[in-house]
Amino acid sequence: MSDLPIYVDRGLIQERLPFIFPEGTQNRNYCIRELAASTIFAMLYIGAVEGADSYMGPVHVYRMTSEQAALSSEEDRIDYRLSALKQNVHGSKRWYADNTREPIRDETLREGLLYIGAVLSLKDVPTTSSKPRYFLQKDFGALFNPFLIGEAFNDAVKKWQENHLSKSALTRISLAGLSLKGQEGNILVTFPNGETRNLSAGPSSEISKSVIEDFAHRFLEEPAVLWLSTSDNKVVSRDDKLASSIGITIDANKDLPDIILVDLAPRDPLLAFIEVVASDGPISERRQKAIFELTDAAEFSRTQIVFVSVYLDRQSAGFKKTVSQLAWNSYAWFVSEPDKLIVMKDGVSFISALIKI
Repeated sequence: MSDLPIYVDRGLIQERLPFIFPEGTQNRNYCIRELAASTIFAMLYIGAVEGADSYMGPVHVYRMTSEQAALSSEEDRIDYRLSALKQNVHGSKRWYADNTREPIRDETLREGLLYIGAVLSLKDVPTTSSKPRYFLQKDFGALFNPFLIGEAFNDAVKKWQENHLSKSALTRISLAGLSLKGQEGNILVTFPNGETRNLSAGPSSEISKSVIEDFAHRFLEEPAVLWLSTSDNKVVSRDDKLASSIGITIDANKDLPDIILVDLAPRDPLLAFIEVVASDGPISERRQKAIFELTDAAEFSRTQIVFVSVYLDRQSAGFKKTVSQLAWNSYAWFVSEPDKLIVMKDGVSFISALIKI
């Protein structure tokens, strides 16, 4: 008896991939396009699944033909596993040309399915070798069983995501769902001092909530909120008493960012000017200069000032659109990867006060 998986056609694989890899998945396009479906089909077709001691190479994908793919007997599938490794054994109706080898290997596999753990690879095969090395992670391959349907399929997908996708990957997927669907009602934000504010629902408010409840505690020792505004509410919160105590005046008519945090732990308080970027408007050089005019007038040293542009995720449209506008000597922070910062260093000065050592 063969250990080949049950036969499934490429169309069903293509249909299921967007559900398995929803919006927010790292390099999602590489994982859900037709070439990904063809690659997964080839692995299932020849039995290249974890534990089966059978492996696929890109050649099994680009030498596949519609005629061959329609042959579902175990004998035909095992024969193709071996014959595809030989040159010129198939006719003119191949799925792809030989030069598709690179996008299969570099995009669909390395940057897509391998990266997220849906496909595994033999470690002892040199990267320059043409020897087959790829195989499906067992539970992932099982998601394409044609008899797995309805709620059983949905439950299996959810279980696979929880067990095999990283925490950051699941966060991306969750956050992407929020940004796509929107929210009803209000979003409750808890300030470092325990006070709460309601923000109108939407991606910007979700990001602002993460800044105040996560970023502030993660990177500041004794955080406080001096200023909070949203796209539909110029002033959600303004702490004039605290601002006055540290020597700065907050004027709603000035070119202020969405959030101003202060770290009260250092002898000289640290001010963090934060722009929430759902689609546009990061801390650019123009914004940086405008804010420096405010802090210079208050006689703050520029070593006490940091600038942060905050995004949902590195894959978000907002980041891709605005990354070229980010000011030097500023930071970028992503809700989906909360323990990391991008530092825009100008090669001369380096702001380190924000990072806990």
